[in-house]
Amino acid sequence: MNTTPSFPPGFLWGTATSSYQIEGAANEDGRGRSIWDDFCRYKDAITDGSDGSVACDHYHRYREDVALMKQLGLKAYRFSIAWPRILPEGRGAINPKGIAFYDRLVDELLAANIRPFVTLYHWDLPSALNAQGGWTTRDSAAWFADYATVVVRALGDRVKDWITLNEPWCSAYLGYEFGMHAPGYQNKALAARAAHNLLLAHALGMQAIRAAADAETRVGITLNFEPRLPASDSEEDRQAAEQEFDWMYEGFAEPILTGAYGQRMLDRLAGADIRAGDMAMIAARNDFIGVNYYSAVHIRAGRGAVYDDDPEFTLMGWAVRPHGLHAILTKLHRATHGRTPIYVTENGASFTDMVTDGRVHDVRRVAYLRAHFAAAQRAIQDGVDLRGYFVWSLLDNFEWALGYQQFFGIVHVDYTTQKRTIKDSGYYLRDVIAANAVVEPSA
Repeated sequence: MNTTPSFPPGFLWGTATSSYQIEGAANEDGRGRSIWDDFCRYKDAITDGSDGSVACDHYHRYREDVALMKQLGLKAYRFSIAWPRILPEGRGAINPKGIAFYDRLVDELLAANIRPFVTLYHWDLPSALNAQGGWTTRDSAAWFADYATVVVRALGDRVKDWITLNEPWCSAYLGYEFGMHAPGYQNKALAARAAHNLLLAHALGMQAIRAAADAETRVGITLNFEPRLPASDSEEDRQAAEQEFDWMYEGFAEPILTGAYGQRMLDRLAGADIRAGDMAMIAARNDFIGVNYYSAVHIRAGRGAVYDDDPEFTLMGWAVRPHGLHAILTKLHRATHGRTPIYVTENGASFTDMVTDGRVHDVRRVAYLRAHFAAAQRAIQDGVDLRGYFVWSLLDNFEWALGYQQFFGIVHVDYTTQKRTIKDSGYYLRDVIAANAVVEPSA
């Protein structure tokens, strides 16, 4: 089996999921409602009319799913806590059955020698808090910090790796400006307020986690990136790409890393409630930065974004551009002067899969993963302090507004029977983990 140079010793290979996408049990054991429960009831909000009320039934099948992780040799598992399962009203009374579920899950992972990597917020805001303004009110940052304290006090004796927020860009803009995600609003001013308040929640959340946890605890944030890259080696394309507005980077990574918004973001954030002292808190030290990467944008001078140079697109319609992963990893490395470790907290691809004779031969996903693993390897060789890589996703699942029509899992899920089938991509990941290197796919 041919391999490239090994990843660093102790490199953390894992997969990732989120609570609303896999757990199900939406009305069980005291769980409150979330904005996604509400959003799924809106006419035409979800393309196939579905919801996450059952999803992958992970709430009842978590032991089976952890056994799959162990079979694949995973070193870590990134999952999220459902805020309304812990605090049904978002604040106040704690639901002990909700805590108990995550207690059991964490213990199951540790028994399998799998390191839990916990995301506190992956988009399922309690409905009761949305009724009080949700992320558009500054109070939301304190609500989040209080929730973080509850969870860390319950699990922090065993969980040492914490992510405050997953992709706040999506929460703010897809949720409040474009109406594509919960809560489904279309108001630019509300989105601006939400964007800043989410960063403030991250800052207060880090403070709360560190106050409730021990010295071994590490805390960071996961941001989504879609870097703007030149479509060619020409100086004109390079300059055009540098001048392009990179909303995701400038809106979230830049203030976290520098303590300031650039002028283009200040223009977009007009009306946000930005107060003295906010930016210093937002720029507090992160123990790591999580990178969610799926594609990049090629910029050509005089034309802007171009897609006529790509040989392949995923089922989501995203161009397959592994070099973009190398680009964002090296950019963050330079921006942090190499002082902040990085994890790839999500990377993967949706393709149409078929179960044939009990197997799923997802050749395109295997090729996608191999190319992106190689890009990560190149970044490490270029000096990037990359500590781990979480493939999205462990399971086919509820893909938000696209329902059950996208397939990111390295494990196929038959939603009628809940039968799990490891795909060839899952076995490929197993081989990569075993070798701790980019290996050639098995014939």
